[in-house]
This record gives sequence, C-alpha cells and structure tokens, in this order.
Amino acid sequence: MNLAAVAARAASDKLGADTVILEVGQVLAITDAFVITSGANSRQVRTIAEEVEKAVKADDGPTPLRIEGLDDARWVLLDYGDFVVHVFLDEARRYYDLERLWADAPRVRWDEGGRSSGREGGRSSEREGGRSSERDGGGDDDGQALDAASS
Repeated sequence: MNLAAVAARAASDKLGADTVILEVGQVLAITDAFVITSGANSRQVRTIAEEVEKAVKADDGPTPLRIEGLDDARWVLLDYGDFVVHVFLDEARRYYDLERLWADAPRVRWDEGGRSSGREGGRSSEREGGRSSERDGGGDDDGQALDAASS
C-alpha cells in the first residue's frame, strides 16, 4: 500500500478533492487498491494524473501499465497493476460514485507524510478539509447492487 499512499499524497499535493484509498484486493482479483480523487476542471485532472505518475516514479515505483482517459480528462485511469488511480472530474466522480459501489471495501488511512496509518472497515466517508473519517451509520444496502452486478 505504500505506493498507493504516495499516489494519494501526490494527488492531494495538487489539490485533488476527497482523496481516498480503497483496499479492494479481497473482492477484486485484478488489483489490490483503488486511489480515487477528483479535480474541478480538466486541466486540474491532467495535472493530478501527471503528478501521481511523477511521484510514484520518484519513489522507485513502476510506470503505469496503461493510462486511459487523458484525451477528455473526465476520468483518467492510471493502472499500476497492484493499484489503480482514478482521477475524476468532479461531476464524473459524482455520476460514477465508485466509493458507493465499493462501500464495503476497507479504506486505508493515509497522512500528508505519505505513510499509511492503518485501515478502516467499509462504509466510512472522508470529510472534506481533513483526513479524519467517520462511520456511515445507515443507509440502504449497497451490497445488493454489487451482488446484482456480479451475477
């Protein structure tokens, strides 16, 4: 998870909004973690994606296996194999709502220093303005949508 935290910190450094790391390896065999963040406009989305790529490489990490979405910069995906970075335009992030789809995946807490600081269970939400998290106490069962999608 260290390189995922490096990617999250790089996104945050370029003012990526509500940056989270979801540990999806237990339910998704193709990767261990998603780093999800967003930008207010396409220029910021591209800048965040470029900074993530630069920071991971500077930490002796790999180059992405593939990058998709840079043309229109609504949803840029950087696939590193062990983790995938999703950089959304704010409106695209609200539309696709990956955090809701993967609500049962534990969130990995990370700090501005780039160290992961443990993990939380699913159904938590990041609050804007800080890295603290709160449990989501209710709501509908998001697992039903996941079960239906995997059938």
